[in-house]
Amino acid sequence: MTAQAIPMPKAAAPLTGGALWFAGFLLAIGNFMVVLDMTIANVSVTSIAGGLAVSPSQGTWVITSYSVAEAIVVPLTGWLSARFGTVKVFLFGIIGFGLCSALCGLATSLPALVVFRVMQGICGGPIMPMSQTLMMTIFPPQQRGQAMGLWSMTTVVAPIAGPILGGVLCDTAGWQWIFFINVPVVAACAFFAWRVLTPHETPTERKRVDLVGLALLVTFVGSLQIMFDKGKELDWFESPFIVGLAITAAIGFLAFLIWELTDDNPIVNLRIFRHRGFTSSVITASLTFGSFFSSIVLVPLWLQTNMGYTATWTGYATAWGGVLAVVMSPIVAQMMGKIDARALVTFGVLWLAGIAVIRSGLASNATYWTVALPFLAQGLAMPFFFIPTSQLSLSSVEPAETASAAGLSNFMRTMSAAFATSIITTMWDNASGRNHAEMAGTLNQPQAAVDTLTAGGFSRAQALGQLDFMTQGQAVMRATDQMFLITAVVFVVAAAVVWLAPKQTGPMQMGGGGH
Repeated sequence: MTAQAIPMPKAAAPLTGGALWFAGFLLAIGNFMVVLDMTIANVSVTSIAGGLAVSPSQGTWVITSYSVAEAIVVPLTGWLSARFGTVKVFLFGIIGFGLCSALCGLATSLPALVVFRVMQGICGGPIMPMSQTLMMTIFPPQQRGQAMGLWSMTTVVAPIAGPILGGVLCDTAGWQWIFFINVPVVAACAFFAWRVLTPHETPTERKRVDLVGLALLVTFVGSLQIMFDKGKELDWFESPFIVGLAITAAIGFLAFLIWELTDDNPIVNLRIFRHRGFTSSVITASLTFGSFFSSIVLVPLWLQTNMGYTATWTGYATAWGGVLAVVMSPIVAQMMGKIDARALVTFGVLWLAGIAVIRSGLASNATYWTVALPFLAQGLAMPFFFIPTSQLSLSSVEPAETASAAGLSNFMRTMSAAFATSIITTMWDNASGRNHAEMAGTLNQPQAAVDTLTAGGFSRAQALGQLDFMTQGQAVMRATDQMFLITAVVFVVAAAVVWLAPKQTGPMQMGGGGH
């Protein structure tokens, strides 16, 4: 059975000069806004939870619902592009993203906000792979490395810019503005993209909708994410509901694999995984991005719940990660084709592992710069990871598979972020509770500490509460360090996996079909 190939972009006259880079900028901005919304809510969870009268753990649904909805749509972009055209799908996504952003800002309850975030994710999902595909369409082969450098820069900087922008908006204007701010930006982007990119529309063909494959995809991804989100609250597999979700996810995943690999016109072209370069680079990207994303969710939670940081100052601490990322992105883009991409990825991922090890030594007396400097150093590594893995994955597939490959790679990366966020926050909570119990049982002369506090004017109840508060603070700090060590191990594994990809010979060409 032959793989279902999507049509490649028709040979439109290439853009040149300022028009070319303006079009590239529009595509990069569209991608930036979508990736930004994956993290802009990270520092805003406590503000949203307070505003909607829910717990912070329930507030994280605002993050995961968006990521999961986006991830479900992303692998469908190959089919959407073939059916409706790449430019139309991109424009529809941008316009829908702006409208749903406005609805999120107007939401007055958590269920409503989660529904609108799901809609926002559905509209935003195609933007990442479509912007990537259009970059490769409008730029000539000799400039595609620079184009991917520009695209990857937005993917690197957006997750880091999100916390600072979200923090400032929450503390000054209200959490609603983390969504309202999207509206004028995407409106301008949609208008100019329509004017500039329409001549570069791709050919289309009528293809039936693989409704069974779509239903199975939604079933197994949705069940798995709900299981992760609700697991701790329902005591995991002690709950029949969680057991049912796990069984549904497992059966749905197996059925999805079988159906998509045997269907004549699958909605997700899983046959792309036959390319070893694509598979290994995507696994590396998923492991690395999942660990990276979970850390930039965990740090804001720790700073705001245990270190007394406001949302704004949390953003100030984490935003340093964007400085060296911006500086290094064009430099790394120039390195592509001159240095083995696998070596570049390994350097970047192992650098991230080193940063995670440094963070595992944080203490509860950590200063602002103790938190901020690792973020600054982390920024240097991000382009070494993002740019080579993006090019390595897309240069490993056949030309007709490029859009589907872009969709699948973004799907894997987005899903890894959603799953890693749920897993790391659950593990963090569990480790905090376990550490608290262990430390409470090994306190050195607790009665003496209580007597000292009561002598200082505390009641006995207040003294016990203060002692428990200090113990909990240390337990959370220890749990935070433990999570960073776990991410360091995952980074090392990811650095090893990339070497399963074959060595690229000569300059990378998108859709090179390397095996």
